[in-house]
Amino acid sequence: MLFCFTKNKILLPVQLKKLSEHSYKCESRSVLDSYLQPFWNWLVLQTPIWLAPNLITLIGLLVNIITTLLIIHYSPDANSEIPRWASFLCGLGLFIYQSLDAIDGKQARRTGSSSPLGELFDHGCDSISTVFITLSTCVSVKLGEYPSWMFLQSFFAVALFYLAHWQTYVSGTLRFGRFDVTETQISIIFVHIMSAVFGTSIWDIVIPPFNIKLKFILLLMTLSISLYLAKSNLTVILTGGVGKNGSSVAGTSVLSPAIPLILVVLPAYIISCKSTENIYETHPVLYIMAFGVVTAKITNKLVIAHMTKSPIEYVDSTLIGPAMLFLNQYFNSVLPEYYVLCVCLAWTIIDLTVYSIFVCKEICDHLRVYLFYITTTMSIAKPGTSNKMSSSSSKNGSNNSSGLYQHQFKYPSTMTSFIYPSKTKTK
Repeated sequence: MLFCFTKNKILLPVQLKKLSEHSYKCESRSVLDSYLQPFWNWLVLQTPIWLAPNLITLIGLLVNIITTLLIIHYSPDANSEIPRWASFLCGLGLFIYQSLDAIDGKQARRTGSSSPLGELFDHGCDSISTVFITLSTCVSVKLGEYPSWMFLQSFFAVALFYLAHWQTYVSGTLRFGRFDVTETQISIIFVHIMSAVFGTSIWDIVIPPFNIKLKFILLLMTLSISLYLAKSNLTVILTGGVGKNGSSVAGTSVLSPAIPLILVVLPAYIISCKSTENIYETHPVLYIMAFGVVTAKITNKLVIAHMTKSPIEYVDSTLIGPAMLFLNQYFNSVLPEYYVLCVCLAWTIIDLTVYSIFVCKEICDHLRVYLFYITTTMSIAKPGTSNKMSSSSSKNGSNNSSGLYQHQFKYPSTMTSFIYPSKTKTK
């Protein structure tokens, strides 16, 4: 039965207990992080002390989504010219998202409000932003001209994000390579700036020595780096986990997370190939967005499985969306595929939203913290205090230890008040 139609909790008591005991472990060899740390340290000190870390994360995500939807509006097929100002705003939006994503953890430590909820909320927003960042890049270089390449690039990007958390589920440590998230985002910002300055037609320039378009050189470079990162993650996964007999943190097979990913990517490929109306080629952005949201949902559940040290679930309600497309094709497309795709997208968005709300509420109830309001777990740093963080812990507000969640206030347990307290609730 779907979680939204049942009174049962999504997270079991044992999962909530393990979540409260979770500690964030990260290793970073990023080249650019060390250069950007001074800017991030300065930026967090300009942030109001009352601004909740999760609210910073959410603002960054919304900015990224809005600016991406803007250029999608002008190029829904990812093969049309877009205004240069829109490309500039998309690059600016990504820069804002990256900056806010980098300081949310610093703000959590600065205000003494670090908790496992912050780590989960951060990764959850990242899983969604990965979809929109990928789409914005494809639109910016007009990759929709070559739908097969766009399909490969887009699904490689979301699968790579899933792989990063897969290896975390196996090893217990999130790892960033020398060229990873920060470097990728800076490169994409550069792509948007290039489109803003010279127009998206610049990516159609043919490079004489190779006689191929500039967009293909960019695509090949991206795929090469992605293959290298995928190889690094798979090496960690196949080496064995930290659990008993080389298993995952939950004591399950290190290959178990492959099943949910296959259940998304394989149907996406089959449906696009079998479509009589060429649904993917006609509406590539909507198609990738729909399946991207599905991938974001299964990635969120993988992150929760890691943080709660529990087995990952193979089948999820979000798969009903792709099933709609599959069944419609099975019955010879009794309904126009475009309408079914729109319903599929709507279902996946609603499913992810409702799931996220319920999960956040359950965790807030357990930890007795608010989602978008600071509930201090340790002393708050004085304004102006230096807040330099190492690159290994700069991305998430999750440097917590057990026993820090006993608060001296009356915490409400209603459906909406867990988000932000009313004045009468906080007296």
